[in-house]
Amino acid sequence: MLKLGKERNEINVVADQIGSPTYTADLAPILCDIVATEKYGTYHATNEGICSWAEFAEEIFRIAKIDCKVNNIKTEEYPTNAMRPKNSRMSKKGLDLAGFNRLPNWEDAVERYLKELK
Repeated sequence: MLKLGKERNEINVVADQIGSPTYTADLAPILCDIVATEKYGTYHATNEGICSWAEFAEEIFRIAKIDCKVNNIKTEEYPTNAMRPKNSRMSKKGLDLAGFNRLPNWEDAVERYLKELK
């Protein structure tokens, strides 16, 4: 997104697919916490909050101070062979029930990630 935003004045980004972007620097510690216990099972761990791909791009551009217009488009308008779900949110109920902490919100994660890139 950073490269596209710097190269173009506007981009088309899918706005009808939602999910929870996840920063590996936030995910790794909780994975270590889970492995260190005997609380076996399946857990879904993502940064808090949800957004569309278009909202994700807008937040990246806002934080990076890139002037690039994001045109919201539908999945059907984006040419790709990869099938993507409209809703890829995950329930974190398992984490809660096992007493694990939730990850920070995705906006905070994007901001920290972009600061690390500098």
